[in-house]
Amino acid sequence: MGRGDNRHTPKMKRRKSQAKLKARIKRKRDTAMAAKKPAPAKKK
Repeated sequence: MGRGDNRHTPKMKRRKSQAKLKARIKRKRDTAMAAKKPAPAKKK
């Protein structure tokens, strides 16, 4: 996207919502993984 391009086209809306959705899923997955997996054990 160049300068002065229209960011409100259907294509851009699709791209942005898709990115937001992916970010939301990733965040949810990361928290689930962190909760499930025990904290890494410290090595001496």
